[in-house]
Amino acid sequence: MGPAFVLDAERFRIPEKIIKKGSYPDEIERLRIALGATSADARQREKLVRDSMGNEVGAIFMAHAMMIEDPGLRSEIESQIRDQGFSAEYAVSRVMRQRRQKLEGLSNNSYFTARAADLNDLEQQLLSHLLGKRQEPLRNLSQPVVLLAHDLTPSETAVLSRQTILGFATEVGGKTSHTAITAGMLEIPAVVGLGKFLDDVPGGDEVIIDGSKGDVVFDPDDAARERYEHAHRVFVRFEQGLSRLRDLPAVTRDGLEIQLLGNIEFPEEIATCLEKGACGVGLYRTEFLYLGKKQDPTEEEHFEAYRKVVTQMAPRPVTIRTLDLGADKFSSVLDPNFTERNPFLGVRSVRICLRNTRLFTTQLRAILRASAYGAVRIMFPMISSLAELRQCKLLLGDVMDDLRDEGVPFNAKVPIGTMVEVPSAAIMADAFARGVDFLSIGTNDLIQYTLAADRTNENVAEIYNAGDPAVLWLIDRVVKAAETAKARGHAVEVSVCGEMSGDPLFTILLVGMGVRQFSATPHHLPEIKQLVRLITAEEAMKVARDVLQMVSTTEVNNYLREYTRRVLPEVVVD
Repeated sequence: MGPAFVLDAERFRIPEKIIKKGSYPDEIERLRIALGATSADARQREKLVRDSMGNEVGAIFMAHAMMIEDPGLRSEIESQIRDQGFSAEYAVSRVMRQRRQKLEGLSNNSYFTARAADLNDLEQQLLSHLLGKRQEPLRNLSQPVVLLAHDLTPSETAVLSRQTILGFATEVGGKTSHTAITAGMLEIPAVVGLGKFLDDVPGGDEVIIDGSKGDVVFDPDDAARERYEHAHRVFVRFEQGLSRLRDLPAVTRDGLEIQLLGNIEFPEEIATCLEKGACGVGLYRTEFLYLGKKQDPTEEEHFEAYRKVVTQMAPRPVTIRTLDLGADKFSSVLDPNFTERNPFLGVRSVRICLRNTRLFTTQLRAILRASAYGAVRIMFPMISSLAELRQCKLLLGDVMDDLRDEGVPFNAKVPIGTMVEVPSAAIMADAFARGVDFLSIGTNDLIQYTLAADRTNENVAEIYNAGDPAVLWLIDRVVKAAETAKARGHAVEVSVCGEMSGDPLFTILLVGMGVRQFSATPHHLPEIKQLVRLITAEEAMKVARDVLQMVSTTEVNNYLREYTRRVLPEVVVD
């Protein structure tokens, strides 16, 4: 809560597009210096951020350094200068834009959307070095403010001071972006992706940022100010109480234990998982290994990343998801000239791996080698048919045979599971349950494929809803399939690992439906644990029975909101 500071969007005007004939060596030298300076900035920022905010956010800037130091990127820009006669500035902007457009084509993949934002950040930094512009309008603030901007890059966010920046709001961005993640680690209230609003807010007007509800209040009256001050006091007390739960189990009042695991993207996030009381890793995304690379990672690069996580979490389980890459991306997984009309329904994820068995085998070998160091579980994403699952298991069996012949140690009984992300997998859950050790419901994709609504498209935002009865019916079907398998003597675990698992609105329902494992962003785990500890399994089952009889999304959400508010009002977002 404080006066608005409206940050003008920094725009670099590139002075010239074409250079004089024969002058490209000078331009390449300018590029080399700018790349070196930007890399040094990223490395310095990584160290500062690690010291102040921990490894999780530091990993973002380590990734920036890796991207800017990629020899392929430098070669691509130099080629534009040498062969096309472009200025260094124009070549940088052109190459970064082309790479960004490729990643933005994967708009429903949050990982690649974040990478596109990183490229924009790096482009701005490179241009600032090339053009000699180092604008830092936030360094000389005389009083604490609420920052309003069109957008903030992760680099800009990382250097915000909690003493001068009370909170911020942006016109663009998403809650899974690195800007949002960094704000969370800094504990700066933030609302991103509000849409156009800057033109209507004069600097100096009082603004309230409610990061928990995603609300921004301009020029509040006395009643609104008093209401939010009270809400803030309640929130602070609630957060302080959650910190005391770290070492306590997630057990209902009548003794039902729920496992809470963390979703991670970088190995450096393990510290946060442990800090928040995670009993393991339920989803380890491995796509970061392809960050900014023109060549596929080697087996050793895969192995070292996995071993690092597994040893730090031992004896807790670590579920490693095999590559969930899209068809349009930065790596040599597919022919760069390969395009699809609809990549989201085309060659992506496990389909790429099964077409490129060399790529798949490299990763499977590394995962199996890492299984000798702890409780590794292997999970295949985007499986849509039993034939795909059988192919994956056959290939895994071949890799095991090769490792045995080579005398390489691994866990021959490593648990194998599949994600349930498409309706066909949920419908065939009975058959899938007979061939795996666990099923992990990826609700993000399951919702959008079930309801034919892109989760990043604001035009269908009202359709994409985890409380839709069709989605809940499919989840219930998967849980019942696991229960049937167990009754037949084959125990199959079921977890939920999408955003739904970290949303307190659905915690009681999922427990009542029979879900015993939740895998979520580590920061969500304490409030989920608190909810579990306040309910009984019998209560939760009644909630599930009531909800599964409903046929309206609105009815479901209203019911869950009111029930959860009665149990733990602090986590309910209206």
